[in-house]
Amino acid sequence: MLQFGTAGLRGRLGAGPNRMNRAVVIRAAAGLTAYLKHDADHPQTEPFVVVGYDARHKSDEFARDTAAVVTAAGGRAVVLPHVLPTPVLAFAIRYLGADAGVMVTASHNPREDNGYKVYLGDGSQIVPPADALIAARIAAVESVAQVPLATDGWETLGPDVLDAYLDAVSGLVRPDAPRAVRVVHTSLHGVGNDTVVEAFARAGFPPPYAVASQSQPDPEFPTVVFPNPEEAGAIDAALELAREVGPDLVVANDPDADRCAIAVPDPAAAGGGGWRMLRGDEVGALLGAHLLSRGVAAGGVFANSIVSSRLLAAMAAAAGVAHEETLTGFKWIARVPGLAFGYEEALGYCVAPEVVRDKDGVSAALLVAEQAAELAAAGRSLLDVLDDLAVEHGVYATDAFSVRVSDLALMPALMERLRSAPPTEVAGVAVAQLDDLARGDGGLPPTDGLRFFLADRSRVIVRPSGTEPKVKVYLEAIEPVDGRDDLAAARQRAGTRLAAIRGAFEALTQI
Repeated sequence: MLQFGTAGLRGRLGAGPNRMNRAVVIRAAAGLTAYLKHDADHPQTEPFVVVGYDARHKSDEFARDTAAVVTAAGGRAVVLPHVLPTPVLAFAIRYLGADAGVMVTASHNPREDNGYKVYLGDGSQIVPPADALIAARIAAVESVAQVPLATDGWETLGPDVLDAYLDAVSGLVRPDAPRAVRVVHTSLHGVGNDTVVEAFARAGFPPPYAVASQSQPDPEFPTVVFPNPEEAGAIDAALELAREVGPDLVVANDPDADRCAIAVPDPAAAGGGGWRMLRGDEVGALLGAHLLSRGVAAGGVFANSIVSSRLLAAMAAAAGVAHEETLTGFKWIARVPGLAFGYEEALGYCVAPEVVRDKDGVSAALLVAEQAAELAAAGRSLLDVLDDLAVEHGVYATDAFSVRVSDLALMPALMERLRSAPPTEVAGVAVAQLDDLARGDGGLPPTDGLRFFLADRSRVIVRPSGTEPKVKVYLEAIEPVDGRDDLAAARQRAGTRLAAIRGAFEALTQI
C-alpha cells in the first residue's frame, strides 16, 4: 500500500494500491473527511475543504475526486480556479476559513509521479498525530466502490483568492524600496510563471525575462531530467538566457513554485559561465540578513530545519533574535510559535508566515529581488552580503549528497549499519557527539536519522528521504575568519575540510 504520512501521499502514477491513482485518492479523501468529522481537534459535521492542483498528469482528476468525496459526505468543497502554485492553496485555507486543504502535487519529483499534500485549518501541513489518525481512517475504507461520490455540488472559485494572495505577497516589498532589478525566471514547466509575473508587476518590478521553453505548464517536463532546481543541469536554459540578456539575478521555481533557487553573476564561478547557483543555505542567510535589516524579526523567532546551516542561528544570536531548530520539513518550521522567518536548505523559505504558513517560492523571489535592488542602488551585491556574514560569523560551508537505492529495504539497512558501527573519527577528526534522532536525542521529536558532531565543530546528518528512494547526507564545516584579508583563505580551508568529510561519508554509506 502507498502509505499516508506527514508528507501525505506521493508515488508513481499507475494501477494498484502502491501507486497514485483515482482509487487511492478517493480512499485518501474519504479518510481525510472522516478525520475532520470525527477525530480533529474541532470536529465538523460539515467540514470545509479547499482543493488545489498543479499541472501534472491526473492532478485535475484527483482534485475533482477529492471535491466529490467531501461533497457526498455532507461537507463543503471548493476548488481553486485552475492550476496554481502550492503557496496559493496554503494561503487560501486561512483566507477562506477552511478546516483543511489538499494540494494535488508531487512538487519536484520526476514526471512519472504525483502526490497528495494535506494541510489543516491553520494553514500548515499535517504533523503527528493527525497523519496517523487520517491513515487509520483511510485504512478503514473497506471498498473504494462504496465511497459515495457527488457528481456536482462543489464550488470552483473565481479569481478573488488569487488576487488576495498576489496583493499580500506583492505588499511585502517596501513602498520606498528601489525597483531597478532585472531578473531571468524559469518555472521549469510548472505552474509558477503567471503568478510570478503578476506578483512582480504588482510589486512594481520590471517584468522578468521568462525562459520561453520552460514557462508554460507541461507534465512531461521535456527539457529537464529532473524538474528540481537543485539538480545539476535543471537551470541550464535559464543561465543560457542570462548570458544573453545580462540580468542581475536568475530565479528558478520548482514545478509547484513553493521552492525558489537563485543564481547570481560571479566571474569567478567555476564552470558556470559567469554565473553561480547559490546554495539554499546561502539564500536562507541572505533573506535572514535582509529581514533583520528591515526590523521584521523584532519580537519574532527565526527557525530552520536541523539539516540546514547553523549560520542563521549565529546571525540571530548576534542580533538578539530568538532562534529555533526543527525537524526537516515545513510542517515543523511553520509551527514554531512566533515565527518571523523560517527556511530549509532544500530551497524552501517562509518570509511571511502571516501570509503563507509554508514555504513560498513566489514571496521569496520578491524579497530577494528587493534585496538585490537595494544593494545595487548602493553599489553592492548579494555576494558582498555573504562576504560580510562570513567575516562576522565565520565561514559556514555546507554540502550534501544522496545515496539512491533501487530497493527501499536498503535504506533501513544502511541506517542500522551506521547505528551499530558508527565511526569514532571522520577524516582524521574525532566524533565528539553522536545523536540518534530516532531516540529523540537533541531534544527534538523522534525521527529516523543520525547526527555526528566532530571535535572541530563540523557536523554530519544522515537521514532517509521522506519522499524519494534515497538516503541523504548533509555536511557542514565551520572555519573562523581572521578579518577580511583572511576570507579567501578561510573559504579554502573550509572547502578542503568539507571535501574530506564528504569523502569519508561517501565511503561509509556505500551500498
